[in-house]
Amino acid sequence: MVFFFTCASHPEWEIYMGRDKFENEDLIKYGWEEDLWFHVDNYSSAHVYLRMHEHVTGSTIDQVPPEVMGACCQLVKANSIQGCKLNDIAIVITPWSNLKKTGDMMVGQVGFHDDRLVKKVRVKKTVKKIVKAVEDTRREEYPDLAKLRQDHDREMRGILKAEVKAQRDAERTERRRQELEAKAERDRQMAVLDEFDSLAPNNMDNETLEDDFW
Repeated sequence: MVFFFTCASHPEWEIYMGRDKFENEDLIKYGWEEDLWFHVDNYSSAHVYLRMHEHVTGSTIDQVPPEVMGACCQLVKANSIQGCKLNDIAIVITPWSNLKKTGDMMVGQVGFHDDRLVKKVRVKKTVKKIVKAVEDTRREEYPDLAKLRQDHDREMRGILKAEVKAQRDAERTERRRQELEAKAERDRQMAVLDEFDSLAPNNMDNETLEDDFW
């Protein structure tokens, strides 16, 4: 089972998390590359994800509205047995694609491929109003995570293919434009030469020109 939530001020953004550490394993396995992962730093907590694909390109954290970021941080803090009782704690945020899972790790445990892609934000305290507003949107679903991942990957490949084609078409159009401009310039130069030739006396040969010159 997966819990889904929305942010009241930005309902187009979808937040989701697993019910327990075992379901977190499936979310780790079948996550989407561009989604963001939230966890309370140094404490056990839920794994909260923010679905990014429909709203931003490149999945940069800075493009997430502050209200949505705050909702995710409050939700993950509230779903930490120890973290929910503490003030001024750090929330770890990183793209799903940066999560590292090896065979020797415990259930629900993850590492990171690149620490430079990890961002930490401080949460001073639990804001119950925000937590309640998010929790009120909770819905429980039993999605086929593997199929959703396959469908999404197929969609992303199609988008990438279309982008590559569009880029190639644009490059081809630009090359054609440059070729036409070059041809127009050559034609203009030829026209100038033809006009110059037409102004020279037609009845004067080279010998006559030389005699006149001397």
